[in-house]
Amino acid sequence: MASGANSDRLLARDVTSSEIENPRQPLINGVTSSESYSATAAILPFFFPALGGLLYGYDIGATSGAKISLQSSSLSGTTWYNLSSLEIGLVVSGSLYGALIGSALAFTIADFLGRRRELLLSAVLYFVGALLTALAPNFPVMVIGRFVYGTGIGLAMHAAPMYIAETCPTQIRGRLISLKEFFIVFGMLLGYISGSIYVDLIGGWRYMYATSAPICLIMGIGMWWLPPSPRWLLLCAIQGKGSLPHAKEVGITCLCRLRGVAFSSSASEQVDLILDELSYVDQEKQAAFSEIFRGKCLKALIIGAGLVFFQQVTGQPSVLYYAATILQSAGFSAASDATRVSILLGLLKLIMTGVAVLVVDRLGRRPLLIGGVSGIAISLFLLSSYYTLLNSLPSVAVIALLLYVGCYQLSFGPIGWLMISEIFPLRLRGRGLSIAVLVNFASNALVTFAFSPLETLVGTGVLFAGFGVIAISSLLFIFFIVPETKGLTLEEIEAKIL
Repeated sequence: MASGANSDRLLARDVTSSEIENPRQPLINGVTSSESYSATAAILPFFFPALGGLLYGYDIGATSGAKISLQSSSLSGTTWYNLSSLEIGLVVSGSLYGALIGSALAFTIADFLGRRRELLLSAVLYFVGALLTALAPNFPVMVIGRFVYGTGIGLAMHAAPMYIAETCPTQIRGRLISLKEFFIVFGMLLGYISGSIYVDLIGGWRYMYATSAPICLIMGIGMWWLPPSPRWLLLCAIQGKGSLPHAKEVGITCLCRLRGVAFSSSASEQVDLILDELSYVDQEKQAAFSEIFRGKCLKALIIGAGLVFFQQVTGQPSVLYYAATILQSAGFSAASDATRVSILLGLLKLIMTGVAVLVVDRLGRRPLLIGGVSGIAISLFLLSSYYTLLNSLPSVAVIALLLYVGCYQLSFGPIGWLMISEIFPLRLRGRGLSIAVLVNFASNALVTFAFSPLETLVGTGVLFAGFGVIAISSLLFIFFIVPETKGLTLEEIEAKIL
């Protein structure tokens, strides 16, 4: 059986998908989306890419504790602990800026690296960034480490959903990609716990960041072992970047490795179905940049970028920023310790994400989005009421905070990443998804850095009311623009919906 590394050498480049002018439904009429698979075999092709999400979440959680440790004159273990607000901002947001760089980089390199090798590169950047940050002898080296780690985040959050979507069985695709969000939240929780453990040690921030290094190694070794995406291999062969019979043979081998023995009897038929669809939609020519903003891909870009934009501008970074203040005002003793408050919220996020994972393939994407975003809007208006009219009732703010976190993790949290991995046509999937990921991190940065000046300008209550209005706008966007993709193969989504 060919190894993942040997399979990658067959074809030099990764290419993404394209619009088609004459839509048809070859995989819908007369062919079901049901695929046999071995549950055990399906776990690893999900697990190793999902570690990229876990490392992203871990960085968020660990940085909250590292910030406290790094600024302490007695616990930082450095002579440069007296950092300015700008320098602290660079430490906290350095990985976010790196993620922006990684997302932009993915637009170019995804076309020739492929999903698997992009994840391999991400694991290397994660590892180097974690060690540079943890062992930094001075502040500039630490910032460089934060940027390198963030570049790994940008690449991982681009390639992981694509690899999982293109290799997992259709009937559990929604569950697995949503489970990647579970890994992000779980990583966040691990980061909060790590911060709580090491925050009282001298140089504890170094241990917080170094703890992620072994996970980076596991991710890299796992991605080296996994095969490339069979859809990518077949697409490259159709575009003349390899022998089609050879690519078909390797594609069958890769599918059997990904799905297990239970799939071996139908692997050849599945490869033929993918080839039939790729041949029909005329994927032979290489994607031009302008195609991303035309036809089917433009529609997919509006859906995907719109979802991740609303995911951030409905106030998610800001609501979590206010979490400790809200809990303290309610008199919770745990709120006096920022790390323990973070663990509490991390547990809630983890539980609600688990609920979304369990129901997404049964209820569908749209019901979770519509129900969850409705709850987000209500919670934002409740928070606004607390800061303007009901500040003598802190229980209102606590209820609103918990409602917000729960509804976000049922809707925008997992479903945003799921939809952007499904919705783009194959030939332009890599480039389209890189734009969506770039929009995600850019809008996150926008909300994070605009919050304080806007709060000073208009007040906290008015600002949360503004987020509530944006949440209602996002609800209308979901209702009228976002399609249902439950139970459809990626080819069916392209043929039927786009």
